[in-house]
Parts: sequence; C-alpha cells; structure tokens
Amino acid sequence: MFGMTTTVTKRYKVLVAKLGLDGHDRGAKVVARALKDAGFEVIYTGIRQTPEQVVEAAIQEDVDVIGVSILSGAHMTLMARLMELLKEYGADDIPVFLGGTIPIPDLPKLYEMGIRDIFLPGTSLNTIIEKVFEAAKERRSKSRY
Repeated sequence: MFGMTTTVTKRYKVLVAKLGLDGHDRGAKVVARALKDAGFEVIYTGIRQTPEQVVEAAIQEDVDVIGVSILSGAHMTLMARLMELLKEYGADDIPVFLGGTIPIPDLPKLYEMGIRDIFLPGTSLNTIIEKVFEAAKERRSKSRY
C-alpha cells in the first residue's frame, strides 16, 4: 500500500464523483483506479451526480476524502453548492479535491470556497495519490480512528 503503515487498521476511503451533466468520466475512472491500486478504498458514484447525492454518499460511506471531476464548465456553481452542503451537514472537515478542465482565473475563488487542491490536466497520478494520502492521513488523525 502507498505510504501506509501497519498501524492503520482501516484503509483510507475516497469518494470519486462526477458532478453535473458532464458524461465524460475517463479521467475520474483513471484516478479512481490509481487510488485503488495505491491501497485506498474507492467509491465511484458514477456520472451526472448532484451535490446533494455526493454529500449524502460521502456521509453515509464515512469517507476520508472527496474527489470531484468536472469538465462541463459548471464548476463554480456545483462546487459552491457541494461545499455549502458539507458545512450544513457538519461534514466540512472532509477534504475536497477538484480535477478537470478548470480555467486558471477561477482557481482563487475555488480555493476560497475551501477546496483542498485542484488537479488540472497533466497532473501526475503520483502527485494526486500523494496529496490525497496526506489529506486522508491528516483527517483521520483528527477523527475518532
């Protein structure tokens, strides 16, 4: 397993989601598979998810990290709603990552919303795995595990 020690009794759990009407999920599936191969438990929600569905699944599955892929251009609206719902349900301690085709001028606003990190096209799978691992480890160290 990637960087995990024998003291971890439960694998880190990541929810990977495609928000909005975008049906292009190849990138999300590649990232989900890489995370799984690295030792994470991965829940892939499939395409055309609403922020409500993603937050509900994240809470129900008790995930350590949420990863969202968006290529449709609706990232500002959808991510604002997702972050709002996490706060509303007291789950805003779950780190959220965003990947996809995101215009550079939108990055500061997305970070202000509380997005942990944003992976643009060309980000290496190793970088994604490392950052997700660190976020999951940090969250787990602060929680009941």
